[in-house]
Amino acid sequence: MTSVLVLGGYGAVGAHLVARLRADGIDALAAGRDPARADRVVDLADPRSLASGIDGVSAVVNCSGSEEPAVAAAVAGGGIPFVDITATSGYARELERVQGPVLLGVGIAPGLSSLLAAEAARAGGPVDVVIGLGAGEAHGPAATAWTYGLLGKRFDDPDGSRVRNYTRPTRFELPAEAGYPRFPALRTDFADQHRLTADLGVPVRSYLRLDSRLATVGLAALTWTPRIAALIPAGGMPGGDGWVISARGSDGRSWWATGRGQSRATAEVAAQAVQRVLRSPIAAPTWLHETASLNELRPTLGAAGIVLGTG
Repeated sequence: MTSVLVLGGYGAVGAHLVARLRADGIDALAAGRDPARADRVVDLADPRSLASGIDGVSAVVNCSGSEEPAVAAAVAGGGIPFVDITATSGYARELERVQGPVLLGVGIAPGLSSLLAAEAARAGGPVDVVIGLGAGEAHGPAATAWTYGLLGKRFDDPDGSRVRNYTRPTRFELPAEAGYPRFPALRTDFADQHRLTADLGVPVRSYLRLDSRLATVGLAALTWTPRIAALIPAGGMPGGDGWVISARGSDGRSWWATGRGQSRATAEVAAQAVQRVLRSPIAAPTWLHETASLNELRPTLGAAGIVLGTG
């Protein structure tokens, strides 16, 4: 039986991914340091533990939140596909330099966001991608750390300027199905915008907003005083668990997706990506939008409760 090792396999995304792969008849192994919850005990800081953990598996998916290129190199260097759900730009650039089969941009953002952007880019650019996340969902510690870790940091815009995360508020028309109130989204450094700009030949800009105006305004304020974020208690943010992604091309038309439960949806896209890699192996670092199209994933996404549309 084909086996897939899921690093962080009992976490917010990993647990859903393990269950989803098992439902499709794949032997998914939850990996982590807790013997009580892990199918395979793996300490990513110990090369011997990692080597033992990946023995005999067909693919490895990183849902652990650990962003260590040496782990990817150890896996992919042995010819085992390494699939990562990261949204961190710097880490993604390091993964692109790993020798061997690495699949990036696997989740809803990056991932589904990239597939939507590729459709919107057919009309030309720029392409603006807005990611709306439910502030009330119980996200894993890695997702929370990523969100707060961007505070005060800058990234390169396609126009050559330097952009501070959670600034440049812009309004978007979102699908009514998402049920999001109207207020601006903020520029945010999602990893795929840089690769998409190069691959699609048009500027791609990503934005983030939450379903709560208060939480979104909070990010905009904290980006100027990022040290205060450490004083914010975990959990308890106002909002729900609905998410939405919309990519708008130069003709004003948008391609969008929406659903409930960011972690579950990320696991769904990751499961489809893993199965594609198992069927059609890759030899070098590759992004999901380079191996799949929105139409190819549409039937399985719809079956998982993810609603797709245009407008």
